[in-house]
Amino acid sequence: MKIEWAPLHVPLARRLQTLVTAVLTVTFFTLPLLACLVVAVLLFYGGIILRTLMLIYFVYMFVDHKRNYSILEGNGWMINRSNRLYRNYRDYFPIELVKTVDLPPNRNYILASFPHGILGTGVCVNMGLDIGKWLELFPQIRPKVGTLNQHFRTPLLREIVRWWGMVSVSKESLVRLLTKSNDPKHAGNSDGFTSNAVAILVGGAQEAMDSHPGKYILTLKNRKGFVKMAIRTGSPIVPTFSFGEVDIFDQVANPPDSLLRRVQSVVKKLTGISPLIPVGRGIFNYSVGFLPQRRRIVQVVGSPIDVVKSEQPDAAYVDKVHRQVIEDLERMFDLYKEKYIPNSKNSKLVIQ
Repeated sequence: MKIEWAPLHVPLARRLQTLVTAVLTVTFFTLPLLACLVVAVLLFYGGIILRTLMLIYFVYMFVDHKRNYSILEGNGWMINRSNRLYRNYRDYFPIELVKTVDLPPNRNYILASFPHGILGTGVCVNMGLDIGKWLELFPQIRPKVGTLNQHFRTPLLREIVRWWGMVSVSKESLVRLLTKSNDPKHAGNSDGFTSNAVAILVGGAQEAMDSHPGKYILTLKNRKGFVKMAIRTGSPIVPTFSFGEVDIFDQVANPPDSLLRRVQSVVKKLTGISPLIPVGRGIFNYSVGFLPQRRRIVQVVGSPIDVVKSEQPDAAYVDKVHRQVIEDLERMFDLYKEKYIPNSKNSKLVIQ
């Protein structure tokens, strides 16, 4: 394979963006394992005081998760969700956010987000790491990103993902967020915000295994849990589509009948995480490495789909709303693909 090297003379701003992206990419891929390793080292080598402090922390972590599912109220510390570091990461690709309609802050919303890609980068930046643009377009609405519940049971990792505005996608956590009062005078809205918007990457790890450049393959046909949650809480569903998400990484070929895919499926079933082998670019070359490619990502936020609240969702009604989500996604893809996907004539949306 011929390696395409980066030129020697690259603007300092782009070098800085590459450096920040390299650090954050390594962090994202290794953070769960690194957190466990740090805790193990502290327990094994720490003295009695350190071990006692760790034990107190474990108790606090357990009680807090039991009490409020590890949800960090409000938007947390804004320095952790909008700063120069994360703006360099955003500008590396770059990542954009497009509003198609207003979202009134008198409701709580589920943002059904597609595609997952390898990391869900577009959604995680716009609604997690660097929320300045979101707050500008959707004032008074707190952005949250749903992730695996097990992340909030892992010491240290738990604190970091909470700082990034992430929340558990467990049923209890989502109910708490989506049933929160929208009354400006409510004590829980003293931060000046009156609404929660929770992004759920519906396709999850299964969809991530199908992520390859140029291929928009969504895992959705049998994913109806988010629709049931929306109906139970009376929360509108807002479809969002991140154009370019699948283009920043490739991965080692893993067709459905391959040994690698079978291994990935087994690990996913056991842990909820699919062990992907991403293929990107390097720091000093464009051909091979662990960095994502510099590809534009545009997250388009669609129109809310209103639902009739019911504690016991009717199966036929769930199917009706689910079909509407699929139709809206197909409409969004056809409407915006020429604008946001290079060579879009060959781009097709596959929903499975």
